[in-house]
Amino acid sequence: MNVLAKALLMLSLPGSLFAPPLRPAVSQVAGHQPQHGQWYLAETGHAVYCYGPVMLVKQPEGSLQRVATFCKGDKAVVPLKD
Repeated sequence: MNVLAKALLMLSLPGSLFAPPLRPAVSQVAGHQPQHGQWYLAETGHAVYCYGPVMLVKQPEGSLQRVATFCKGDKAVVPLKD
């Protein structure tokens, strides 16, 4: 019985040939790739980091406004300085 217990202990050690391989961390398994964005100058004069494309949005008075989309922070759309 003692020999059987020692054999099972030896098989479960990390350096053993029969031990199951260690699994990678969850973030590596998911394959999450970082999103790459770009810095823009907002209409307020602040720099903002946005992931989405720059779009033209029609204003109520009929003019077009350039906006950056999917920006960090609490705003999804930020008007840009021309």
